[in-house]
Amino acid sequence: MAPPPSVWTTGLLTVLLAAVAHSNVTYEDDPLQPTTSDETVSVGGTVTLTCQVPESDNSSLQWSNTAQQTLYFGEKRALKDNRIQLHRSTPTELSITIRNVQMSDEGEYTCSIFTMPVRTARATVTVLGVPGKPHILGFESAVLEGGKVTLTCSSAGSKPPAQLHWYRGDEELQGRPAVRLLADDSTFNVSSELTLEVSRFDDNVLITCAVDHPSLAPGDQRSEHAVRVLYSPKTQIVPETDLPREGEKFHLKCVGNANPEPTSYTWKKDGELPLLAKAVGALLLFERLNKSDNGVYLCVATNRLGHDRGQYTLLVQDPTAMSTSSRVDHAVIGGVVAVIVFILLCLLIVLGRYLIRHKGTYLTHEAKGSDDAPDADTAIINAEGGHSGAEDKKEYFI
Repeated sequence: MAPPPSVWTTGLLTVLLAAVAHSNVTYEDDPLQPTTSDETVSVGGTVTLTCQVPESDNSSLQWSNTAQQTLYFGEKRALKDNRIQLHRSTPTELSITIRNVQMSDEGEYTCSIFTMPVRTARATVTVLGVPGKPHILGFESAVLEGGKVTLTCSSAGSKPPAQLHWYRGDEELQGRPAVRLLADDSTFNVSSELTLEVSRFDDNVLITCAVDHPSLAPGDQRSEHAVRVLYSPKTQIVPETDLPREGEKFHLKCVGNANPEPTSYTWKKDGELPLLAKAVGALLLFERLNKSDNGVYLCVATNRLGHDRGQYTLLVQDPTAMSTSSRVDHAVIGGVVAVIVFILLCLLIVLGRYLIRHKGTYLTHEAKGSDDAPDADTAIINAEGGHSGAEDKKEYFI
């Protein structure tokens, strides 16, 4: 029995496509020449392949995969792969989509139009291997201050190889990269080593390993861990207040910055501790301050890595002297205010006298010419005559 026509048609198309793929015939400025574009997609993503021709002569367009198997001939599916679907089919366009893309889908796809001769165009699909979340090793135990720790960060499944970046807080650090090809799926396993010399200031600082890859947005894949640093105490004494007053309660606190925390605190004074002073761990309590409590106090904080001491000089203030000083300060402020008010008053008086003198001068000029009159009526007449005299001095031109 002869095979059905569809089988003959598919076989013929495959043979023709293989021949065309080897010949790769193209024509510039040809209205029937198909055009395509290369595409890049990440593993698990969806890619759309589009083939277009400027004009149509009713010939069918066809897409073939990397093995030259026909995927779609016009609207007709030729390969039974549910991941591949028809996106658009018109006389001048054939578009298909491939979902859940795998590494095996990478390669060159061919679009053909069965004219005489057959015309083709190729589209290269590049599949990106998405790198996995990075893993950091080397934080298994705490590090002594001044010691070194070597950390290793690794990430698998990238293509092309991903780049790893180290950060201490916001500061980028330089690691030693290494790349290994995983032959089974053509992806890469990348790693990077970082050696740090740590100080007490690195305790609990975050060390971050971030993956940089075209398939990822910045910051998508990163891991971070806090460094644990062990160090001996750094001690200081903090007073309850900067102005300890005689007769009041008061305490000193011994702060021993250390990891692990100090296990003991020892209080000392140049001489013996005052009888009314009581040491309770990191605190030295004074129920009622006295001048005799003045002096230099020492505190020694100790942990299993060592010890350190801090010191503080206590000077008890006299409340009476402080009150007198406060009254003196208020008197000085009051004196300054009084001087400013006095100066302002003087300025007002001077300004007032100046304005009055100028006003008197103006009135004197108004009455000029009437000073020698024997009585008021004569003065008025003289004043009017003065004005008329002024008017007589006007010149008129006809």
